[in-house]
Amino acid sequence: MTAKPLKIGATVLVVLLALTGLLFATLREDTQYYKHVDEVMAQPAAWHGKRLQLHGHVADIEKKRNSLEYRFNVGSNGQVVQARYTGIVPDTFKEGSEVVLTGTLGPDGFDVDRNGVMAKCPSKYEPAPAGSSLPPAGG
Repeated sequence: MTAKPLKIGATVLVVLLALTGLLFATLREDTQYYKHVDEVMAQPAAWHGKRLQLHGHVADIEKKRNSLEYRFNVGSNGQVVQARYTGIVPDTFKEGSEVVLTGTLGPDGFDVDRNGVMAKCPSKYEPAPAGSSLPPAGG
């Protein structure tokens, strides 16, 4: 009678250990931190080489002629980091726009991954001013 509960307990333990090991193995590789520029630039050396989603506002956009290479600054709360990106940028990517960049921080700036630029357009999502009305449906 005591062998059956022991076998069940051992099976449950083995399954839990296997799932825990699988969880740690998969999460460790693709871990990304979501940080604002000022948080990262307070101690940039601590973030070098780590995968980041970096949030800030774009400034000083430079595009290399006849290519898709961009260099620009991203800042928040007075802190700024230079970013590099090669690829097509969203339509809403412009001076002053709010962005989230995916990539890694190095000693010479932020290297943005391919398709790693997400630009927000706050004017599209702001509520309509009080007193304004939507046009009637069907009219």
